[in-house]
Amino acid sequence: MTFRELNLDERLLDGLDSMGFEKATPIQEQAIPIILAGKDLIACAQTGTGKTAAFLLPILHQLTRQPREGISTLILVPTRELAMQIDEQLEAFAYFTEVSSIPIYGGQSKDSFEQEKKALTTGADIIIATPGRLTAHLNLGYVKFQDIKYFILDEADRMLDMGFINAIQSISKFLPQKRQTLLFSATMASKIKKFAQTILSEPEFISLAVSKPAENILQAVYQVNEYQKLALLEYVLNPSRSKEGLVLIFSSSKIGTKEIAHALTRKGLEVAEMHSDLKQEDRKQVLRKFENGQIQILVATDILSRGIDVDGIQLVINYDMPPDPEDYIHRIGRTARAESTGTAISFITRRDKQRLEKVERLMEKKVHILALPKSIADMPAPERDKNSDNRSRTKRPVERQKR
Repeated sequence: MTFRELNLDERLLDGLDSMGFEKATPIQEQAIPIILAGKDLIACAQTGTGKTAAFLLPILHQLTRQPREGISTLILVPTRELAMQIDEQLEAFAYFTEVSSIPIYGGQSKDSFEQEKKALTTGADIIIATPGRLTAHLNLGYVKFQDIKYFILDEADRMLDMGFINAIQSISKFLPQKRQTLLFSATMASKIKKFAQTILSEPEFISLAVSKPAENILQAVYQVNEYQKLALLEYVLNPSRSKEGLVLIFSSSKIGTKEIAHALTRKGLEVAEMHSDLKQEDRKQVLRKFENGQIQILVATDILSRGIDVDGIQLVINYDMPPDPEDYIHRIGRTARAESTGTAISFITRRDKQRLEKVERLMEKKVHILALPKSIADMPAPERDKNSDNRSRTKRPVERQKR
């Protein structure tokens, strides 16, 4: 189905045409008519399916056709990266309209807080916020949400995992009872269903390909010892065998991210790192350079497993296997966006075998195992690792560190 067949406003269609968007994805095709009909919605769809446009386009359509005074839409998201991403997409979709928006998230300057306060009091059309930052504004008493008509929770499963359930319920008490509420989630665990009952009214339900990666992602694993990982990474990234395109490498810790980026930089590669120790302005700059291709390789913790939508990521590498199979799905979903293709390679130690099995059960398919290059398979183990599982000295605290 084309966007024109969905009867969207001509100004939105002009924006979509300028971006080269013509056909709706399945989640957009199903969700947009329900939202335009004014019904509450629970939509369960994996990353990379176009769910952001599925809720932005009908809201923009309504606000373009029937402009409202004050803040009309509140979108809650789990991370600042996702808030920025949605705001950027919204700006592109609304280019030919007069709809205004502002992202509200922590980690910014005092001036940014004042700018957010002004938007919350004078009224941008759409507010995209993280629960913690928005709560800080609400507690100061000047935020007026009496005109809110649309309340959207994006990546609701992750917000609940991050402990935001009380904050979301508290925020919802500031909103009018009569509103349209939309909940988007990559998974539909029982806690999500129970939570949805508290804030939605007679919702419609959509579920599409839950917890399955895109079919156009080529997945493979190398079985390695910990001490072989860095050499294997350098082998995979060797320009003589790696394809052109952006590369995203996931590490399970801030320390690991820094060490990997430093090691690759010493090899003369253009590398940047992304983790919670970076200031917000530095994160923005790194993402901008990555999106523009100024940096080909980005090493990151899981703060980017759902937080970016960058075209041109050809290769995702799991340097460390995530403990949760859902995180694996979200990580590799950074490649093969829309209808493109991509590759996902994971490094698996003996301790990771159970994690791989969980991923395979979730996907209902086996992941292809690649043979180690001879030069790496023949690497002698460091003396301290010969009688162990060859785990690095930084490995044990990895899963306890804050991302």
